[in-house]
Amino acid sequence: MISRDVTIKNSVGLHARPATFFIQKANSYKSSIWVEKEDCRVNAKSLLGVLSLGIEKGMTITLIADGADEAQAIDGLVNFVDSELANL
Repeated sequence: MISRDVTIKNSVGLHARPATFFIQKANSYKSSIWVEKEDCRVNAKSLLGVLSLGIEKGMTITLIADGADEAQAIDGLVNFVDSELANL
């Protein structure tokens, strides 16, 4: 199991459209992946779960992955949040 903190930089946070892209990226990995904000942990492959966290610009979340490609999943999702998601 691997985890890493990441700060959301795009202007709208993980709402609707950006969350959909994030979930599509998470679904490209075989590992189980979660997003944690404060004491709440949700499945990163679930749109309702991610939206329920109300993640806004400037918030720091923890990405957690467990499985065969966990390192690639964390690296890929952190890179996605830091680069591609920041430009949406």
